Amino acid sequence: MTLPAGSRLGPYEVLSPIGAGGMGEVYKARDTRLERVVAVKVLPTDLAATPELKARFEREAKAVSALSHPHICALYDVGSEGGVEYLVMEYLEGETLEDRIGKGPLPVEQVLKLGTQIADALERAHRQGIVHRDLKPGNVMLTRSGVKLLDFGLAKSLAPASGLRDDALSSLPTSAEPSRLTERGTIMGTFQYMSPEQLEGKDADARSDIFALGAVLYEMATGKKAFSGTSRASLISSILRDEPRPISAVVPMTPPAFDRVVRTCLAKDPDDRFQTAHDVKLQLEWIAEAGSPAGAPAVVVSRRKSRERLAWIVAGGAIVAALALAGILARRSPAPARTVRAAIELPAGAAIEKQNASLALSPDGRMLAFVAEGSDGKTLIYLRALDSVATPVLAGTDDASYPFWSPDGRSLGFFADGKLKRIEVSGGAVQTICEAPQGRGATWGPDGTIVFTPNVFGAMERVPASGGTPVAAESEI
Repeated sequence: MTLPAGSRLGPYEVLSPIGAGGMGEVYKARDTRLERVVAVKVLPTDLAATPELKARFEREAKAVSALSHPHICALYDVGSEGGVEYLVMEYLEGETLEDRIGKGPLPVEQVLKLGTQIADALERAHRQGIVHRDLKPGNVMLTRSGVKLLDFGLAKSLAPASGLRDDALSSLPTSAEPSRLTERGTIMGTFQYMSPEQLEGKDADARSDIFALGAVLYEMATGKKAFSGTSRASLISSILRDEPRPISAVVPMTPPAFDRVVRTCLAKDPDDRFQTAHDVKLQLEWIAEAGSPAGAPAVVVSRRKSRERLAWIVAGGAIVAALALAGILARRSPAPARTVRAAIELPAGAAIEKQNASLALSPDGRMLAFVAEGSDGKTLIYLRALDSVATPVLAGTDDASYPFWSPDGRSLGFFADGKLKRIEVSGGAVQTICEAPQGRGATWGPDGTIVFTPNVFGAMERVPASGGTPVAAESEI
C-alpha cells in the first residue's frame, strides 16, 4: 500500500515517502492542527489482518509512548483511518550514525559524547522494562539536538504460527534520510550487533543492548565493525568466539580507559559485561570530563638522559616481560618454555633513577607500572600495556615509589609523602590508606588486606585496602 502525496490519515496530510519495509511504510506528513511536520508509520493493510502483527504494532506504540526522553524519538499519536493503522512520531532531520561512520571514524571526544547520550537513552528504556534488541548505527539518528534512538518497542516474541521471529523483523525509521530497510523475515544488517546469547537463541535482556552498544562504540571510534566475516556463518562464529582488535591498535591515541569500557561491553558472557547502561554512561562521562588522565598519553618535552639509565629500563622491562610471558606459556602448555625478548622504551623526556627503580607487572601480565621522572622534574607512575605503544601517566602520583597491584588489576598502591596510598588504574582521586614514613614495599592480598613495611628497619604491618589503622602483620585486623 502506497499513500500518494496529499492523502490524509486523520488530521495528517502525507507529503512524501521516507522508507518502506516488511513491517510497513513511513511517510513525511504535516499535522494540520498544530502545523508541524511529523513522521507517520503505517502498518500495511494485508499485515493488519494478521492478529499477531497487529498486536505487535500496538505493543510498539505503547512501549514508545512510555519513553519520554530527549534522546529517544518521540511518539505523538496513534490512529486508525479506513482500516489503516498508523503511528505518528517525531520527524527528525539529520543523518544516521551509519552514514556518518561511512565518512570515517569519529573523534574520540565526539564518540564519548554521543556514546553517553545513547547509554542514557538505553538506561531510561531499561528502567521501564524495555530492551531495544536492534541497536545499530542505522537506528541512531544524529540531529542538531544530539542523538535520537529509533525503533524502540520490539516485542520479544511472536506466536510460532506466524513463522516469523520478532528479532527477524525490522522496525521502521522516522528520519528524514532514506534507509536501507531489511525485508520481512530477514535479519540482514542485524547480525553485526547481536549479542552471543541472541545468536544462540536465548532471551535478550538489558545486557544484550550493552553488547550492541559496545559494538557501536567500537565502530564509531575505528570506522570498522567489531566483528566481520565472509558469510553469515563466519560472522556468527566471530561474534561467538573472537575478540575484536584493540581500539588502541587501530587508533593509537585512543585512551586505554575507553578501550577497556568497550571490551567490557563486548564480553561474551553477559555476567562479565557492565550490568546496566547507567554504568556505561558513568564510565564514558568520567573519561570525557576528566580528560582521561589515565588514558591520554603524557605530553612531555624531550631532554637528554644518560644512555645508562635508558638501557637499564629497557633491560629491566625486557626481563620482567620475558619472565611473565614465559611463566604464562609454561602454565598453559607442557611444551618447553621459549625465550621471549621484549623492550619497553621510556616516553620522550622521561628517565628512571637507579635509586628509585620501581617496576610492577599486573596480575594478568598485560600491563607494567613503573616510576619515572618526567621532563618537568616530577616523579610519577607511568603505565604501559605490553600490547600498546602508549605510555600514559597516572595524575596525582607525584613522588610515588614502590607501586604494587591489587589482585583484580584495577588499582595500584604506592608510597608518597610519608603515606601509603592507592589509585584506580582508570584514574581518579588518590586515596590515602595510612601513614608510612619510609615505606619500602607492599603486597595486596585477595582478602583486601595490604601487608607493607612502613619503615626501613621496622616490622611488617597490615591495613585494610580501604584505609584504617595499621597493626602488626601477625595481628588480626
